[in-house]
Amino acid sequence: MITKGIKQLCADAEAVVETWTVDEAHARLDDDEVVFVDIRDIRELWREGAIPSAVHAPRGMLEFWVDPESPYARDVFQSGKRFMFFCAGGLRSALAAQAIQEMGLAPVCHMEGGYSAWKNKGYPTEAKEKK
Repeated sequence: MITKGIKQLCADAEAVVETWTVDEAHARLDDDEVVFVDIRDIRELWREGAIPSAVHAPRGMLEFWVDPESPYARDVFQSGKRFMFFCAGGLRSALAAQAIQEMGLAPVCHMEGGYSAWKNKGYPTEAKEKK
């Protein structure tokens, strides 16, 4: 039997990670000091589209891509910029931002409501095609 469910895990993450509303995130879309990081599975991007200029970093590889000592490290995460994580609905991104914050990467935040809320507001999206 588990002792802590996903609701509690997400609530714990929300308590320690900065959360932006969709409107706050949209206002920073063109800010060169903010990197939007889409942690959804690639199939979600193909199916639903993506936020223009967002970096795709699948949740399963995120910590490996952030760690500069990892053989999978990505330069974007060594930029010193602010990282705003998002997923489909705002749950996975809260957990991801918490994990990355615990690794020492700062500043980080996540977007409440995720990509679904972004699309519902009519904010810009783009199609992602299979490569």
